[in-house]
Amino acid sequence: MDFLTDSDRPIYIQLSDWIADMIIQGAVKEGEQVPSTTEISVTCKVNPATALKGINMLVDKNVLYKKRGVGMFVSEGAVKILKEERKRDFQEAYVKTMADEAKKLGIGKKEIIAMIERSFEE
Repeated sequence: MDFLTDSDRPIYIQLSDWIADMIIQGAVKEGEQVPSTTEISVTCKVNPATALKGINMLVDKNVLYKKRGVGMFVSEGAVKILKEERKRDFQEAYVKTMADEAKKLGIGKKEIIAMIERSFEE
C-alpha cells in the first residue's frame, strides 16, 4: 500500500481506512487476525508508531480488539460498524453537498434522482 504523503489526510488515517476497507471487502473477516503493527509498518513503509495510531483508531471504534500476547483481531459486528460510519460520512460529504449545490442551481429532487439513476446505468 502506498500512502499519499502529499495528501491533506494524515498517514495514520489513510492506514486506518486501508484496514477498514479490507474488513468491509471481506479480505479480513470478523474474528480473524489483522497484521501486526510491525508487519504493517514494514509492508507499508511507515513508522511503527504511525501504524499503531491507525490501528488504535479502529480499536477505539470497537472494530478491532486485542488478544493479549497474540495480536489484534476483527470484532464481531465490525463490518456493520464500518458501513454505518461510511454511510454517515457519505451523506455528509457527498449527498448533503450535492443537495446544497442543487438548491443553488434550482435543480429539484426528481431531476437529481434521474441524474443519479443515469449515473448508475453508465
